[in-house]
Amino acid sequence: MPDMIWTGTFGKLKVLSTSFLSKDFLLNLTRLKDVKEVAQALESTWYAPYIEEAGAKYSLPDQVEVALNRHLVNLNSLALNSAPPYDKNAVRSYLAKWDVYNIELVLAAKSVGRSIGETEAFLVSSRNIPVGFAGGLISFSELRSLLELPDVESVVESLVKYGYGGVLLQRLPDYQKSRDLGVLSGALYTEYYSKLLWELRFKRGDEGVLREYVKAEITKRNLLNFFKAREAGVERERLEKHLVDGGLVPTQSILELYSTPLTEVAQRLQGLFNLSDALQAYESTRNIAELEVALDRELASRYVSRMRASSMSSVYVFWFMIQAEYERSNIRRIVYGKHYGLSEENIRRLLLLVE
Repeated sequence: MPDMIWTGTFGKLKVLSTSFLSKDFLLNLTRLKDVKEVAQALESTWYAPYIEEAGAKYSLPDQVEVALNRHLVNLNSLALNSAPPYDKNAVRSYLAKWDVYNIELVLAAKSVGRSIGETEAFLVSSRNIPVGFAGGLISFSELRSLLELPDVESVVESLVKYGYGGVLLQRLPDYQKSRDLGVLSGALYTEYYSKLLWELRFKRGDEGVLREYVKAEITKRNLLNFFKAREAGVERERLEKHLVDGGLVPTQSILELYSTPLTEVAQRLQGLFNLSDALQAYESTRNIAELEVALDRELASRYVSRMRASSMSSVYVFWFMIQAEYERSNIRRIVYGKHYGLSEENIRRLLLLVE
């Protein structure tokens, strides 16, 4: 009976995947005048109930932010329920990324004295789904409680009961000396990726593309932190604590590039990622999103397209979750691009449009 229930749920997930917004629809959003028109256009899609619900409390652009986040949590819950019983732990481990994301938001808010009202809309956590059903361990009400704490140290101590405080406590002295949240984020992601790769260890032979993707994700994160640190003048020794082991490029090799000219960095990475054009654009705009989108395009073409074509149900579930994240990112870039007055051309350059 459990197998029949799972099979039916997985079938529903495949049908639901046809509701992802098309490339043409997203491009049409970039042509709209402002955020209000974007929100109105989204009311004709599967975001409609979330846009309406969020509108009762939030104004634009936060209304769209909340709608996107609530929708994502519900899709993640469906993905988890659609995973084969033997792969649910791997899916839960993947979805723990949103716990890490939320913790980073809370820590950032505490470090600069930002209020609950200024942060709440950005939390990716369910108001209605029981804890664990969408992969996360920390409920929305508990995240709000963390936001009410006075400082970073109090938040770290409170996170012990969720299994995150231990790794953060080890890095807390480094943070207190430097006030650099990157050292705490590095600890969180080291723990997260270590657990995820363990869950994706080879058991049935279908985890290969997923492990490759996760290693590429680690590399992407490390490279983005590398470029951000160079831009901000963060010393190499501190950057090392931002990086996560286990990627396609050893962290030591990334550190060795710290003082290398961008053209040479592109050449050194050429066998792994084609970043020449993105680095050239970044050199003139200093917009890290140029590099993030370029890296995401590389990952999408190399790994995510293979996931979608896979006959293995567990791999398809991962494709569904990643596709949901891509859609959220694209809409956010359109919304905030409109909010901050970016041109249609510049917004389109930042979109990840996967065929």
